Amino acid sequence: MVSLGVFDGVHLGHAAILAANVARARELGSRSTVVTFRGHPKEVLLGRAPRTLTTLEHRLELFRRSGVEHTLVLSFDDKLRSTPATDFVTDLLMEQLGARALVLGFDSKIGRNQEGTPELLRQMGFPVEVVEKVVVAQRAVSSTAIREAVGLGDLDGAGAMLGRPVSVLGTVVHGSALGRTLGFPTANLDLHHELHPPAGVYAGRAHLLASDATHDVEETHLAVCNVGTRPTVQDREPGALGELSVEVHLLDYEGDIYGRRLELEFTRHLRSERRFDGLDALKAQIRLDVDAARAALA
Repeated sequence: MVSLGVFDGVHLGHAAILAANVARARELGSRSTVVTFRGHPKEVLLGRAPRTLTTLEHRLELFRRSGVEHTLVLSFDDKLRSTPATDFVTDLLMEQLGARALVLGFDSKIGRNQEGTPELLRQMGFPVEVVEKVVVAQRAVSSTAIREAVGLGDLDGAGAMLGRPVSVLGTVVHGSALGRTLGFPTANLDLHHELHPPAGVYAGRAHLLASDATHDVEETHLAVCNVGTRPTVQDREPGALGELSVEVHLLDYEGDIYGRRLELEFTRHLRSERRFDGLDALKAQIRLDVDAARAALA
């Protein structure tokens, strides 16, 4: 049982496809399989690609949580772009994957010039189940709509379409260690180009993922996060553009998590980022932010 697509965000529409895939695979006694792409096809098709809601690594994790057993990752290049739909189905899906049926989204098309419609695939004798679009607040759920909401900081709107809180998956890397000096140690996240909400301070939940093959969530902690340029501590001229960082303070947690994979859920925007007169004023504000995060997450 195979589904194909980018699945950026793995939103409610994608979740409906994956659920149908998993259910049908169980009925047929086959493996639920997703074929996805390493990069966004628009990079080849249009010469530019949107910033992703979920990196490939994050998508693979969300596929696994959805019950998908197997994922094939393809590089979308000019060769794949020019492959006729009949060849794609015959050579890749049938011969290599041994696919017995397809579950596709309502707007899914396969192969060169998007010629591989569900009707064509059925004419080839391939069973195809089409999952209808999912609508939230009178709007079809789409990755584009969610990107717009995240970019505007509309956490509730984006979360309603995702079916879960807006989240990012990153690796904890070394920073300046100033947070530890202030009494609020932070985990600096390398997000690998995932889209995140605008600059500001947020309450959320931090999930530490296991380093073994399961990638299960080992621990979950309440958290306060700063997204921005750290204007109080950056050594730069006022008004100059600083380097964006994502720093997460795990409430009531002590431990070394450098190198760990951390998934951060953004639950509520607490305040805008701003410059303080000094480190003492910043420290006092962080105390208030921690109290506000506890209240928001209670």
